[in-house]
Amino acid sequence: MLRTISNNFALLTLAGVALAWFVPGLFTWMTDGQTTLLGQPLMSVALGLIMLAMGLTLSFADYRQLARMPRCLAIGVVAQFAIMPLTGFVIATAMGLEKGLAVGLILVACCPGGTASNIVAYLARGNVALSVAMTMVSTIAAVVLTPLLTGELAGAYVEIDRWNLFRNMIAIVLVPVVAGTLISESFPKAARAVSAWLPLVAILLVVVIVGGIVGGAKDLIRQYAGELLIATFLLHAVGFGLGYLAARLLGLDETARRTISIEVGMQNSGLGSALASTPAFAAQFASAMQAALAPVPAALSAVWHVCIGSLLASWWRRRPVGEGAGLEAEAGAPAAAEMERPS
Repeated sequence: MLRTISNNFALLTLAGVALAWFVPGLFTWMTDGQTTLLGQPLMSVALGLIMLAMGLTLSFADYRQLARMPRCLAIGVVAQFAIMPLTGFVIATAMGLEKGLAVGLILVACCPGGTASNIVAYLARGNVALSVAMTMVSTIAAVVLTPLLTGELAGAYVEIDRWNLFRNMIAIVLVPVVAGTLISESFPKAARAVSAWLPLVAILLVVVIVGGIVGGAKDLIRQYAGELLIATFLLHAVGFGLGYLAARLLGLDETARRTISIEVGMQNSGLGSALASTPAFAAQFASAMQAALAPVPAALSAVWHVCIGSLLASWWRRRPVGEGAGLEAEAGAPAAAEMERPS
């Protein structure tokens, strides 16, 4: 059942968004900021739990294994933080997006790999070991790169408080991932016992977060639907396409191309939503309406990247790359069980 749910992440996201559109109250409790836990907004806590879940699936051996795939890993992570942020900036500029939409689009473009990328890479006959490694490295690198890139690119629209973004990345991403890994190393049996349920928890939390953003910003989405849908679709379509092309031009094989395409094209949209929804981030805008627009691109981004990724995975799955293809020689054959890791 868990694998069925994971494999249908795109359908669950679409269903959640549709339900949130008609019954917003089922989801907006997650994102309206009125509910806190330990003094933190509930959405930030939810993102922290997703990152903790990722950390629980990792061990120190996973970090050491990164040395076995340096070239592919470097190409993938550089592509992640070069292609997507620049694409987001170009789209926002070319389309003349409203300030809030432009900043929100750039912010989600500067986030690390998406929560479903490992599952999609498995379904697409990609290299899951590389996918997991890219997600892990891009997530950790994002602690520094997301604030820096967002500040540089979105600074054309509004003065970005890089230090505030950095503090949020430390609290929401780095601390939970490291804590999860330490727990996994210290209590391996307990970590294994709960790891089977972690993808389900991560998926449900992402769906609720996306639904909360969509339900809470329904009027704004209706007002800007055309440009929002086009801008977010282009961001991910270009990301998938250029990710594949970059891997091909640099001489990587088909398995690696598929994996890097998926990792580049799928962003952590939940993280983008959470960051854009914080009071400190909203305070950077002179207009409350522009501040309310900022989290919306990330919510629609979540819908597009899981839909495009699922369609690509379905198409690629019918086109095997052959036995022994991929990075097995460099990274080791990807175990099907790794699909269960939440990214």
